[in-house]
Amino acid sequence: MIRVQGLTKEFHDFTGVFRALDNVSFSVPPGEIYGLLGPNGAGKTTCLRILSTVLKPSCGVAEVAGTNVMHDAAAVRSKIGFMSCNTGIYDRMTAREMVEYFGRLYGIPEDRLQPRIEEIFDVLNMHEIRDRLGSKMSTGMRQKVSIARTIVHDPTVIIFDEPTSGLDVLVARNVLDAVDSLRDQGKCIIFSTHIMREVEKLCDRIAVIHKGQIVDEGTLPELADRHEQPDVEELFFDLIKKRENDLKQQNLAEQVV
Repeated sequence: MIRVQGLTKEFHDFTGVFRALDNVSFSVPPGEIYGLLGPNGAGKTTCLRILSTVLKPSCGVAEVAGTNVMHDAAAVRSKIGFMSCNTGIYDRMTAREMVEYFGRLYGIPEDRLQPRIEEIFDVLNMHEIRDRLGSKMSTGMRQKVSIARTIVHDPTVIIFDEPTSGLDVLVARNVLDAVDSLRDQGKCIIFSTHIMREVEKLCDRIAVIHKGQIVDEGTLPELADRHEQPDVEELFFDLIKKRENDLKQQNLAEQVV
């Protein structure tokens, strides 16, 4: 459903060239939550923005449901839903108006849109806020509306970029439950986070990314066995530390040459 091969992204400014992604490869099948785990600045968001056609890669291949993100961006957008912690809500629109608006942007016929909205409001338990203005919503309510507008067109691939960042425990739990229910529907999901308990709760497989490169990937039991670290947090720190040491050795070798 998602295939990434040799994905690289470079940014150029007055200081030179910054490589945000460096030869990243992975794949995600339907019905799986693939966790992209890494510290801030690791390259997670850059990767997800390429998959969602917001950014163009410098080189490499990225495909969503068989469609190349470079060759047919419009088709990719019709197949994906993207939500981040910064997804905005219009203050002067109600929850229902917001979801309707995005449904119409996706070109959903009215006779299909209204039943679809009812279905989503059932799943996310949103009926009590359907007529509430965005300006009157709590953070948790706004997150529910963000999820609803992300999935209104029933995308096959859904990308979550740190959707629980800054949320309290109860609201974050509601978001995670919603993501889990989407996996049960057979959706292909990428879930980017740096919160270890979310990884343990949700992800079927994870990739640890640091400074633009995937350090390792696999199921949690596979990674724990491979690195002899049963605790997820310790596993993460161990992988990052090893990667930092490798980079230091590489830099020293280059200086010697």
